Amino acid sequence: MGGTKLNSNQAELAQLARREHFTFFGLTLPYLVLVGAMIIAPIGWLFFLSFIGRDGSFSIENYERMINSKAYIRIFLTTFKISILTTFFCALLGYPLAYFMSQISRKWANICMIGVLIPFWTSLLVRTYAWLVLLQKKGLVNTIAVDLGLLSEPIKFVHNTSGTLIGMVHIMLPFLILPLYANMRAIDPHCVKAASSLGATSIRAFWTVFFPLSMPGLLAGLLIVFVLCLGFYVTPAVLGGGKVIMAAMKISSNIELYFSWGAASALGVVLLAVTMLILFIASKLVSLDQFGQRS
Repeated sequence: MGGTKLNSNQAELAQLARREHFTFFGLTLPYLVLVGAMIIAPIGWLFFLSFIGRDGSFSIENYERMINSKAYIRIFLTTFKISILTTFFCALLGYPLAYFMSQISRKWANICMIGVLIPFWTSLLVRTYAWLVLLQKKGLVNTIAVDLGLLSEPIKFVHNTSGTLIGMVHIMLPFLILPLYANMRAIDPHCVKAASSLGATSIRAFWTVFFPLSMPGLLAGLLIVFVLCLGFYVTPAVLGGGKVIMAAMKISSNIELYFSWGAASALGVVLLAVTMLILFIASKLVSLDQFGQRS
C-alpha cells in the first residue's frame, strides 16, 4: 500500500515537473523567436552572402581574395595594430585614474565619474571633429605649442596613426574605467592593510594584493575596448584621412564603391569569428562569475 502511494507521488511530481518545463518554454518562446529574428537570422544571411561571388555564383573567392591579397592582409594588420595600441594606452591612462577614484571618498569619486561620463553625452562624430580641429597644423594644440616655444614648427597630428589613436583612446577610455572602477571599489581595503601590517611595503602590498584582485575588472575593460575597436569606422575615417584604413572602412567601401555585398560579408564574418575567438580566450582567462562577485 505504501509503495503504491509512493509511486503515485513520484508520478505526480514528474507530471508537475513536465508542466513546469512546458510553462517555462512557453514563457521564453517569444524571446527565443526575437533573438532568432534579430541576431541569428542576420548572421546566417551574412554568412550566406559571404559565399556569393562577383558573378552571383556560390564560391569561396571572397575568402581566397582576403588570403591572397596583400591589401586585405595590410588592412587586418592595421585594424589589430590600432586596436591593440588603443587598448594599451587606455589601460595606461585608465588604471591610475580608476585606482585614484577608488581610493578617494565616494563624494569626490562621483564628481570624477561625471568627468569620465561627459564624453558619453556628446556625439561621437562631434568629438571626432573636435579632435580634428584641435590637432590640425593650425589647430589649438600646435598654435599654443609654437607660441610657447615648445615646437619650432607645427607637427602633423592628424591624417595619420597618431591622430587616430588620440581620438580612439579618448572615446574608448570610459569603457575601461567603468568596469575597472567598479571592481576596485569592491575590493576590501583591509586586505591591503593586512599585507602592510605583515611587513609588506606599500608598493609590494599593491602588486601582490590589490593588483591581482583588480585583474577581473581590468581584463573585462580591456576586452570591451579591444572588441569595440575592431569595428571602429568614424574616428579612423576622419582623423586618419584615408591613410589609416581599418576593416570597417573596407566593408563600407566594398558596398558603396564596388557594390560587392559578398566581399563585405566575408570581411564581416572574419571579424565576427575573430571576436568570438577573443571572447572564448577571455572566458578561459577570467571567470565572468568571479568578476560579478567582486564588482
